[in-house]
Amino acid sequence: MSRPDEQGGRPGANGRYDVPLVVAGPDGEPTRRNGRHPTSDAAPTSDAAPAPTPAPTGEPAASAPREPAVSDGPGDVWDRRVASGLAFLRRRFSGDYPVDEFGFDPDLTESVFHPVLRMLYRDWFRTEVTGLEHVPADGAGLVVGNHSGTVALDALILSAALHDQHPAHRYLRLLGADLVFRMPVLSAVARKTGGTVACNPDAERLLGSGELVGVFPEGFKGVGKLYSDRYKLQRFGRGGFVSAALRTGTPIVPVAIVGGEEIYPMLADIKPLARLLKLPYFPVTPTFPWLGPLGMVPLPSKWLIEFCPPIPTAHLTESADDPLVVFNLADQVRETIQQTLHTLLERRPDPFGP
Repeated sequence: MSRPDEQGGRPGANGRYDVPLVVAGPDGEPTRRNGRHPTSDAAPTSDAAPAPTPAPTGEPAASAPREPAVSDGPGDVWDRRVASGLAFLRRRFSGDYPVDEFGFDPDLTESVFHPVLRMLYRDWFRTEVTGLEHVPADGAGLVVGNHSGTVALDALILSAALHDQHPAHRYLRLLGADLVFRMPVLSAVARKTGGTVACNPDAERLLGSGELVGVFPEGFKGVGKLYSDRYKLQRFGRGGFVSAALRTGTPIVPVAIVGGEEIYPMLADIKPLARLLKLPYFPVTPTFPWLGPLGMVPLPSKWLIEFCPPIPTAHLTESADDPLVVFNLADQVRETIQQTLHTLLERRPDPFGP
């Protein structure tokens, strides 16, 4: 089989290459004429392939037939989905999938949980994500965000959107409250999707191994606040997340999330019922408990997520136990998120707009 050489020619029947030669014309401009390969100055022989003859005037030149464009039909898409599903089941039954020391199962997360969250953040919430260039492509990073929404969907949406849209498709290892890991089913799901208890030892182990860790310092104070207090950041606790970042020299990436406050607008909190059920709050929203299970369907608010420039901590590793340094850094992160929330709210005047 013949192939073009480095100068673009193709071999003739005698094995020599015909290539265009560029020579200077009378006016100094380059012109082209047919010639031989520079290694041979012999005249063209009759066994060389003839040059194409121009079509007569008024007749269209012949062109090579075009191959029809190949596109995947609905059947091909379903075939791939079925094959992917069967491959997933084969891995599950054979045990051929990795699980780390915290119980994180990336195969289950990407095959089962992320597709569901993807429909939510793309189609239902119409989420726009900006500032992904501020999230490290590799190595450790501590992502700190605001918490809201009565039900903490913001953490899950953030995790799925980051994995899908970040160039390195990084997993966000979420730190959750103790209550999450005391509930049988929810605890297992949280572990499988990469979550762990929000404590400094676990956070430092994850950061020390180069993971991307997500934390929401407001905790239940942020998730369970009334709708009248929407987008007003609550107290950041004792700044334990800052200490973990300082001890490992990990950059802190603030992230602001707009949209979570409107999915379940909390109009009231029935505290006696919350204490009876041992819950941090018992919400009353426009749809819950009036509509029963239908009240758990989130309202389709428009979401904006923005990652802010990282705050370096490598130069402060010796100040991890200094309360003043920890407080000042936590306050800087909180103020960055609050100001970014104000900016995003100006960009989104209609909570339920397109």
